[in-house]
Amino acid sequence: MSLSVTKIMITIAVMVLLGSLVVGVLLGSAVYGWKAAMRAGNEAATLQNMKTIAAVEVQYYNTHKRTFVTFDQLIKEQMLTSKFSNDPPESDGYILSLRVTPKTGNQTSSYTLNADSQSHSAGRRHFYLDSTSATIHINPDRPASASDSSLGN
Repeated sequence: MSLSVTKIMITIAVMVLLGSLVVGVLLGSAVYGWKAAMRAGNEAATLQNMKTIAAVEVQYYNTHKRTFVTFDQLIKEQMLTSKFSNDPPESDGYILSLRVTPKTGNQTSSYTLNADSQSHSAGRRHFYLDSTSATIHINPDRPASASDSSLGN
């Protein structure tokens, strides 16, 4: 092989390697962006689900002897879809936990609602809502509670 053919082949090999590197970086960035967008979408959908559940609970409370109820009862009343029928319901990468305290003689009915991501790739934040306030609380590390910071603060 002549020296010029060898130089051309080396140049082509270097350009192919550099091109592969650029394509790899672009693909890596695209995948990272896609995963971030999926997490944000899951979190947004979960927040909307929580707001819907809270609204339906209030509606039920106001029309059914001032009591809150479980997912199964809300589905039976056709106030929620069967999307929430699993035990516990899973939606958009989050597990929803609804705990209802029944009304007793001197205590009113109440509920708490938690949404915890199934994996770190599904969502990074944990959410909490209860019957005393329409405020959604967040925690980045563990299941949220009323003592955590509220969304937007």
